Amino acid sequence: MLLTRALFGAAALAAALSLSPAMAQDRSARIVSGFAPGGTADLVARVAAEAVAPHLGFRPVVETRTGASGMLALEMVARGPKDGSMVFQCPMGTLTINPELPGAVMSVDPRTALIPVANVALSSYGMVTGARSPYQTVADVVNAARARPGAVTYASAGVGTAQQLSGARMEVMANISMTHVPYRGAAPGVLDLIAGRADFMITNLGDVMGQIQAGELRLLALADPVGVPQFQNAPRIADTIPGLEVAGWFGLCGPAGMAPAAIRQWAEAVRLGLQNPALRQRLLDNGLTPIVEGPEEFATRMQRDREAWGDTIRRANIRAE
Repeated sequence: MLLTRALFGAAALAAALSLSPAMAQDRSARIVSGFAPGGTADLVARVAAEAVAPHLGFRPVVETRTGASGMLALEMVARGPKDGSMVFQCPMGTLTINPELPGAVMSVDPRTALIPVANVALSSYGMVTGARSPYQTVADVVNAARARPGAVTYASAGVGTAQQLSGARMEVMANISMTHVPYRGAAPGVLDLIAGRADFMITNLGDVMGQIQAGELRLLALADPVGVPQFQNAPRIADTIPGLEVAGWFGLCGPAGMAPAAIRQWAEAVRLGLQNPALRQRLLDNGLTPIVEGPEEFATRMQRDREAWGDTIRRANIRAE
């Protein structure tokens, strides 16, 4: 009986991972990333490609198509083949913020053009300031903003980004007034934090891990309850502003109408692949927490975040520029 069950289980796994006809013929697939090499999205795409390779029988190619905050890559996948040979490395902002942002130009609607396949990594956010900043705690920032409305500045990677919305959420929840300073990406904003030309930023820890460890930036608090091993003893923003939490994620999505067998194939390959200790450590070293969420769990998270960011956008009256 045990042997029969073992053989049945092996057969079921083989069926789940059997290649779709197109993938079986070409033995190729693509993970399309909408952001430049070297960033967090690109890192996750490459880790995902390495993770699924042993379970697909070949390593997917990571293809970069930058522009329009990830929308060019999203459109490419949305209009691409539905046989599982092309998936999108879908970051939180592109999937949950852009669709809720009034005035955002989108050639396709992410809410209907894509289908969740698997989540790969959670992205911890943190509140950081320059090493020479007078602010030592979240309370210091809140008190300064109350004493001088509009004088405290928070940087972001641009209008409609998670960094801006995190600062706006902080204003609403703490009942304070600050000034948003948008940049063309997170990197120039970080440089101004270090130079003291901006006061703070709530951002993906993966983007500032090196500067924190080098002593160029000071981590005031973590923005989510999970955090990362490197900063487990850091306070949380919610300790000062109850309920204020921010966390990101990076997953894989396919085009709407993607073959159910291909969805199962990719999801199972991610689940098995992320059991690799070296790949898990690679994510952790970059401020990311490995996570395995299948299509249903990932869809639930995505919808919950769309509602939360949409509420922030409406309460703060934010529009795309």
